[in-house]
Amino acid sequence: MQIIRRPRILRQSPAIRAMVSETILSPNDFIVPLFINEGKNYKEEISSMPGYYRMSLDNIEKEVKELWRMGLKCVLLFIKCDDKLKDNKGTEALNPDGLMQRSIKAIKNVCPEMCVMTDVALDPFSIYGHDGIVENNEIVNDPTVEVLAQMSVSHAAAGADFVAPSDMMDGRILAIREALEENNFTKTGIMAYSAKYASCFYGPFRDALDSAPGFGDKKSYQMNPANRIEAVKEVMMDIDEGADIVMVKPALSYLDIIREVKNISDVPVSAYHVSGEYSMIKAAAARGWLNEDQTILETTLSIKRAGADLIASYFAKDVVRLLG
Repeated sequence: MQIIRRPRILRQSPAIRAMVSETILSPNDFIVPLFINEGKNYKEEISSMPGYYRMSLDNIEKEVKELWRMGLKCVLLFIKCDDKLKDNKGTEALNPDGLMQRSIKAIKNVCPEMCVMTDVALDPFSIYGHDGIVENNEIVNDPTVEVLAQMSVSHAAAGADFVAPSDMMDGRILAIREALEENNFTKTGIMAYSAKYASCFYGPFRDALDSAPGFGDKKSYQMNPANRIEAVKEVMMDIDEGADIVMVKPALSYLDIIREVKNISDVPVSAYHVSGEYSMIKAAAARGWLNEDQTILETTLSIKRAGADLIASYFAKDVVRLLG
């Protein structure tokens, strides 16, 4: 047998495999989601997300310091709004002394160099659990966009480095960019959830924030999982409207979309390794069906290999630990 090329030569030892690895993970790749609750010394495990927690601000401050020591440089903030403060207009979202605004300031105080991103959407603040204002059982677009722009300015005033609109309302990136410019927040970035699909994988996240829709679903504004070309269109529109980073969400079931977006985007591409994906791995590992550490690394590598420059992941600390 005569063989001219032997690809296995480049696989024969850990050193060689590392030398020729096409995809390399590092702490710089990650955005760490944080769930923030009112209170003192509060830390509660999310029942559907084993090993992940809602925390009060004092514990969030400790967590952020630990993340920075590990080399993780970016956090994405989500707050759990008290039911008494919820309405149909997102009033609490604009409170300069609200939990989100206080959280931004607290994190910047204890770790000034940490990149702070903030969720911009109405669902945590809505009595209906929807990402927009509701009129006659319809989620209305333009009035919602006005509030999202105001919310973004409020976050920027508190010190956010990036606002991250996750609502999928039409035209909100342009409105947010114009509002930031008009208020002289010219250094505040926008990470747009540009291709956010109406996915079944968000369930544990909605448990974490008590933000499940009170009626219907989110299919009138989040994308149809059947569509690929639409994702490219949405991304291109958001870039044209001023997005600095674009996102695909979820990640694992949409690796093809990540690659499509990477191929056409001239801004960094992020992907969200979402709560349902996290919980599936945790559940299978708990039953001994999968090796947890190996599955974490393989799935995360797949997201980056598909084209993600940044990965929002509940496994960020695990990956850094595994990378050694």
